Amino acid sequence: MIHRPRRLRRSHSLRRLVQETELRPSDLVMPLFVIEGKNHCEPIPSMPGIDRFSSDLILKKCEELLELGILGVALFPVIPDSKKDSYASASHQNEGLYQTTIRSLKESLPEMIVISDTAMDPYSTDGHDGLLLHQTHPKKDSVEIVNDESLEILAKMAISQAQAGADIIAPSDMMDGRIGFIRAALDQAGFSHIALMSYTVKYASSFYAPFRDALGSAPRLGDKKTYQMNPCNIREAIREAQLDISEGSDMLLVKPGLAYLDVLREIRANSSIPVGAYNVSGEYAMLRAASQSGWLDYQNAVCEVLHSFKRAGADFILSYHAHEAARWLSEE
Repeated sequence: MIHRPRRLRRSHSLRRLVQETELRPSDLVMPLFVIEGKNHCEPIPSMPGIDRFSSDLILKKCEELLELGILGVALFPVIPDSKKDSYASASHQNEGLYQTTIRSLKESLPEMIVISDTAMDPYSTDGHDGLLLHQTHPKKDSVEIVNDESLEILAKMAISQAQAGADIIAPSDMMDGRIGFIRAALDQAGFSHIALMSYTVKYASSFYAPFRDALGSAPRLGDKKTYQMNPCNIREAIREAQLDISEGSDMLLVKPGLAYLDVLREIRANSSIPVGAYNVSGEYAMLRAASQSGWLDYQNAVCEVLHSFKRAGADFILSYHAHEAARWLSEE
């Protein structure tokens, strides 16, 4: 035989020499959950190994991440029910939990990139990413989320996050036109230098359940299928990406990641701006549960999954495995 591909697999050094895809700690973004209090940490039962942290412990966690080469975190707030309302009013309070955490983090670790989540569901009594049109006798299958009215709230939230020091504003709501609306609002408020990362393709997925458990943000009525995308569609995903780019998005994100590698590949092929993948909570929980049952090797499985995102075209990866993966990479 003239062609023997195994010649280049004979040793570890040869395999590394011709390796096509490289994973670095700087490719990873660690999602973190912020809670009220001081020196307080709460485990998340559906996400073993992941905790909610008070702001002071968030700072310590970020110091550890920077030492390992992780340059960015995505923050998600856990808001008590007593501070929620239908209009997500707590989302744009300058002295709110989220804003004070961002401000403290950027003052202490200015080199850490802070990605802020712009969506109503953590702050809303309805648990939706947009404003719920309340009806006299709402039925489970007749929930209506009003689009344009929601944009006003999202813009206030984005400006508040930018004022607190967020480096990247990340609308995750899937309202139509929100990128252009928020871009205009940020520019008018003097934040033209702040980047926008659009959750350009966010599917109505079953893989979000542990995340909603962590935030207490599950919808109280209906579901999110009128604004999050149908998992069966890919052409629609390309359209969403094109619209977000035309409205001024600086980066794109595909969520979930693992079950949508084909979508990630298509978005990468059809856009010239950075594209990322969100390795979501349900994907994390599956590997944790399987490894705890002794059904797979956790470290090898995680590395295989993270490389699949890079191979499919991701420039960066939001993953709950990020901290561990960066440590493994440093040990190599």
